[in-house]
Amino acid sequence: MEPSRKGRRTEPTPRERIFERDRYRCVYCGGVFPAEELSVDHVEPRMRGGDRSGGNLVTACRACNQRKGSQPAWAFLADDPVARGNFLRHATSVWPRLRRAVVEAAQKRKR
Repeated sequence: MEPSRKGRRTEPTPRERIFERDRYRCVYCGGVFPAEELSVDHVEPRMRGGDRSGGNLVTACRACNQRKGSQPAWAFLADDPVARGNFLRHATSVWPRLRRAVVEAAQKRKR
């Protein structure tokens, strides 16, 4: 939120908007956490070409974000059906192409 004349913020920060959008729920484990225990995760990491748009950002608890590391979500979720189900259920604002990549990677692993 931007500071007002009295020092109070009036607009949510981009981080706060992502948390609010995702209802303070980690899209990987499905848990709901206080803001101080959450992080904003890039579904497609910036170092791999991901951007800072809302379609590439999700709420993640610190533990899940550390486990994911710098992997793209599709690689992280390919072998974890519980986390993948949570992601597909809760990450509704993610770009459709990124959601498809998660589903396709899991299908390839099953073959």
